[in-house]
Amino acid sequence: DTTLLPDDLTLPLLWLGLLANVFGLFVPLKDAVIGAAAGYLVLWSIYWLFKLTTGKEGMGYGDFKLLAALGAWMGWKALLPIVLLSSLVGAVVGIALIVLARRGRGIPIPFGPYLAAAGMIMMLTGDRLTRWLVPL
Repeated sequence: DTTLLPDDLTLPLLWLGLLANVFGLFVPLKDAVIGAAAGYLVLWSIYWLFKLTTGKEGMGYGDFKLLAALGAWMGWKALLPIVLLSSLVGAVVGIALIVLARRGRGIPIPFGPYLAAAGMIMMLTGDRLTRWLVPL
């Protein structure tokens, strides 16, 4: 059992999202392309900032690709709510594991399942989730 998100899963998901939006199925193609690029770059930037600061890896490249795929399907406007929701739920679960299950702080917790769950929730709730999480 690994915590890796395989390219065999994330890359077809990314390309299918872009292909679906060639015809504007979910969002305009421009929003899908920006969403894919921004999704990858946001987590890539966080990864390198964390690594340069701590010397440790905080997440894997599969997480970047998964967020890029979600951005390809739902566009760039969905990225902030997805990252906020997945981070919030991941933090709550992580704290609960440390406190209740006495799990060591150094044991990694995969981020991919929280990204995937937040992506599904975003697909189902759309703008309502965005307005609730980011009331600007």
